[in-house]
Amino acid sequence: MFAYEGRLNDRLTSTDAMLAIFAPASTVQRMLDVEAALARALAAAGVIPADAVAPIEAACQADRIDGEALTAAAARAGNLAIPLVKQLTARVAERAAEAAKYVHWGATSQDIIDSGMVLQLRDALDRIETGVDALCDVLARQAAAYRDTPMIGRTWLQQALPITLGLKFAQWLDALERHRTRLAQLRERALALQFGGAAGTLASLGDAAPAVAQALASALSLPLPSLPWHTQRDRVTEAATVLGLLTGTLGKIARDISLHMQTEVGELAEPSGSGKGGSSTMPHKRNPVGCAAALTAAARVPGLVATMLSAMVQEHERALGGWQAEWETLPDIARLCAGALANVTEVVAGLDVDTARLAANLDMTRGLILGESVMLALGASIGRLRAHELVEHASREAVRSGRGLREVLGDNPDVTRVLGNAQLDALFDPANYSGQARQFVDAVLECYRGAHS
Repeated sequence: MFAYEGRLNDRLTSTDAMLAIFAPASTVQRMLDVEAALARALAAAGVIPADAVAPIEAACQADRIDGEALTAAAARAGNLAIPLVKQLTARVAERAAEAAKYVHWGATSQDIIDSGMVLQLRDALDRIETGVDALCDVLARQAAAYRDTPMIGRTWLQQALPITLGLKFAQWLDALERHRTRLAQLRERALALQFGGAAGTLASLGDAAPAVAQALASALSLPLPSLPWHTQRDRVTEAATVLGLLTGTLGKIARDISLHMQTEVGELAEPSGSGKGGSSTMPHKRNPVGCAAALTAAARVPGLVATMLSAMVQEHERALGGWQAEWETLPDIARLCAGALANVTEVVAGLDVDTARLAANLDMTRGLILGESVMLALGASIGRLRAHELVEHASREAVRSGRGLREVLGDNPDVTRVLGNAQLDALFDPANYSGQARQFVDAVLECYRGAHS
């Protein structure tokens, strides 16, 4: 019997760890964790009897909840919390009827759902931050290793001027370091307790409300905000946007690598392995499957982030549709981001670099890409405009005749009167016309090492 309970493509686009964080049982357990912490907080503030806590805590186990009945009832109730509290109360009553009276005391459904979600988000950010750190480490190693390796830079998908492979890695690393800062700042704002009761005033708890709220926040190791945020959704939407930004950068990396993997380019390749990147019909294929997973996430996440932004427009003190739209959207963003992060890290760490192909592609235009360097060297003596005319004419002749630009220029006395053979040779060495590429790599690595020392 086919018994897999997850979505069929989940493992293509996420990780087992992130799937576990947002699995149905985990979602229910995190809500129950809030209910258990609430019972402890209520007892600590003297709102409910102390002997009610143990029976409530004992019943707050997801494996004691009937999932089928829960989801069926949620479809009619409008959210998971209402039938969950009903089942929890029944489980507590089986052991202690008196304690069952105090289940969910003073809270509202959104308090339980939002605070449970915040706990899941905290777990997700732990994983993602660890993953970003690992990818930064890999990128730093690659940037240092290929700091001086020349390659062609491309603009508008066309060959432009020489850069270094290390610069590519450093550019990616620089962006990831900014994401590390964003994630750290996000924690300070997004991870906050939600506890406001029916209309966000905690009226049902009277004068005990502040003590209960503080005790609940402490029990869950969450900051206590100044007030409940039932329809102020900037916290969770910031989480969505930060993860969206990170996913976009991961997609950029995957796009670059997949373009470098094209047969006609062949400069880089994903690491190979059994069952990885093959074709069902073509034995020779080595497909960029890790890049594909990251690009899938980068294609899907922007729309999901847009959903979170749209859902911010909520009515009065409790939303009608906007809040509900977040329930599957934010987990999907986290799942996709984590999958893209894991795939890109694996790809970059095991990247195959074909330095011979890098050199061959640099020479593909037979020196045309270095015409600017010759023009500037000539221009210092004969003026930029005249130098541009000479090099432009020589470039056309090189294309027409199939000769190299260095050869054509070397046959031109107007050029050789100014530039000797040694100078021309140096001007046609791509390593001599990569500008500040090496210095840029060094600057990024210095910042990275300073931040991680």
